[in-house]
Amino acid sequence: MIRTLQKKFTVTAMIAVTVLLVLLLGGINLFNVLTSNADRRELLKNLAALEDFGPALQAGFPNDGDFAPGEGGMPPLGEDRDGGLFRRGPDAGDRMSALTFTVRFDAESELRSLDLSRIADLSEEEAVELARQVLSSGKSSGRIGELRYQVVSPAKDCKTVVFLDESRQIRELLRVGAISALGGLAAWFAMLLLVTALSRKAIRPIAENMERQRRFVTDAGHELKTPLAIIQANAEALELMGGESKYSRNIRAQVRRLTDLTGNLLTLARFDETAAPPDRKELDLSALTREVWESFKAPAELKKLQLQADVAEELRLPASEQQLRQLLSILLDNAVKYCPEEGALCLSLAKEDKAVLRIRNTLAQPIEHPERLFDRFYRADESRSRETGGYGIGLSAAQAIVQLHKGVITAACEDGTIAFTVRLPLS
Repeated sequence: MIRTLQKKFTVTAMIAVTVLLVLLLGGINLFNVLTSNADRRELLKNLAALEDFGPALQAGFPNDGDFAPGEGGMPPLGEDRDGGLFRRGPDAGDRMSALTFTVRFDAESELRSLDLSRIADLSEEEAVELARQVLSSGKSSGRIGELRYQVVSPAKDCKTVVFLDESRQIRELLRVGAISALGGLAAWFAMLLLVTALSRKAIRPIAENMERQRRFVTDAGHELKTPLAIIQANAEALELMGGESKYSRNIRAQVRRLTDLTGNLLTLARFDETAAPPDRKELDLSALTREVWESFKAPAELKKLQLQADVAEELRLPASEQQLRQLLSILLDNAVKYCPEEGALCLSLAKEDKAVLRIRNTLAQPIEHPERLFDRFYRADESRSRETGGYGIGLSAAQAIVQLHKGVITAACEDGTIAFTVRLPLS
C-alpha cells in the first residue's frame, strides 16, 4: 500500500513539474524567438532605409549633421532607438556588423550593380539568382532559407533587393534552445530524485492512517467472530429446549448477516494488504466460469429467470483460481439477487485483446450512477438491499480482485438492464 501511494505521489508531482518546466522554458524560448525576429526585421528595415536614402548613407554617416526621417521612417543615424531590456532597436554597431548584401536592377530588371563586401561564401551568380527569385515572386519582403530580404525602390528606374543573413542568429537561438532543454532535463531528473526521496515522508501520515484503519477492521472482524458463534450456538440451544420461534429465527438470521458482513470486511482488508494475487497460475477461465454458472442456476430458476450463457472455449490466463471463483460468485449472486421475477440473466466470456467477461441482468428500476456501485457500503436502493440482504461491499471486493489481476471492471445501465464488464489481461 505504501509503495502504491508513493508511486502515485511521485507520478503526480512529476507531472506538475513537467508541465511547469515545459511552460517556463517553452515560454522563455518562444519570447526569445519572437524578440529576435522582431529585432532582425527592424535591422533589415534600417538597412533597406539606408539603401533607399542613397549610397552616401550606406556607410552609416549623415552628410550634414542630423538626418530628417524619410518615407521609410528611419531615425537620424546619430539617434538609436532603445526599447528597454527586452526590445533594443538596432544601432550603428548592429548595422555595421550585419551580414548583408544588396543587388540592384534597372527598370528592365537588368543587373546594375551588387555589393557582396559584407558577406562571405556567396558568389555573384548565386546572389543575382536569389535576387531574381525575389523579384519574380512579386513580394516586397520575406525569407529564402536563412536569408531575410526586402525590396526597395530608391528611384523610379531601379529596384534594389537588400538581403540579411540570419544564420548566425538562428544558430544562437538553437544554442539557447538546446541549453535550456538540457538544463530543463537535468532539473527534471534532479526533481525526480528529490521527490522520490521525500515522497515516503510526505505520504507517511496517510499510510499510517490507512494502516490503522485496516488493522482496526481486521482486529474487529476477528473479535466479532467469537461472540457471533456463541450467539448462534445459544440460539440453537434455545430452539432445542423450547422449540423454534420467530425470535430465534430472527436471531439466527441476523447472526448469519453479521457473519457474512464480517467475512466480507476481512476479505477487503486482505485485498488492501496485498499487492498481487498470492497463487497466480495458468487457469482455464472457461471451465471455471461454466462451473460457477451451473451453481447459480438453481436459485435463478426459482425466480423463473431467463438464462443465457455464451462462454468461449479454452480461454486461459494466469490468475488466482480462488479469487476469480469469488469474483464470479459475487457478480452472479448480485445479478440473481437484484434481477426481478421472470427477468433475464445473460453471461458471456469472449477472447479479444483481453479476456472479456460480461454479466447482464434486467433491473426493476434504473440506477442513476452505476459507477458508484463499487464504492464501499453504497447501495442504490436501501430498501431493496435490506430485502435481499445486501451489504454494499460485495462489488467493492469484486473490484479489488480485478485490480489485483491488473484488470478493469465497469458497470453500465442501458434499456432497463445493468451490465458488469470485466477485462483481464491474457498474460
